Amino acid sequence: MPDYTVVNLKEVEDQAPKFGYAPHLESRFARRALGLENSGISHFKLAPGFRVPFGHHHTDQEEVYVVVAGSARIKLGDEIVDLGAWDAVRVPPDVTRGMEGGPEGAEILAFGAPSNENADAQMVRDFWPQ
Repeated sequence: MPDYTVVNLKEVEDQAPKFGYAPHLESRFARRALGLENSGISHFKLAPGFRVPFGHHHTDQEEVYVVVAGSARIKLGDEIVDLGAWDAVRVPPDVTRGMEGGPEGAEILAFGAPSNENADAQMVRDFWPQ
């Protein structure tokens, strides 16, 4: 029998309420639910105009963000890039990144590797300009 896992990303527990970001943000981290050993996948839903109030970067993990619906802005270091549906952006580990939902909000898939349970993630408060 093949060794595989099927998970509906919308059924993975939303972590945003635990950190006080609901209802403006949904954050579903599916690494464990899928049993991933070498990578990770997350689903984010941002309300219109909602800006994640922090940025983050990694020491090891490269990430790819794909806007699957709506639009968003991503801040990469000091640069802000507009993203539309099906735009994908690769972000190397050392670049600090943060997201903001566009006028209609955004649904985003994030893929990262290598998997290390986010042990290499570093949060950056006050990342976006006021």
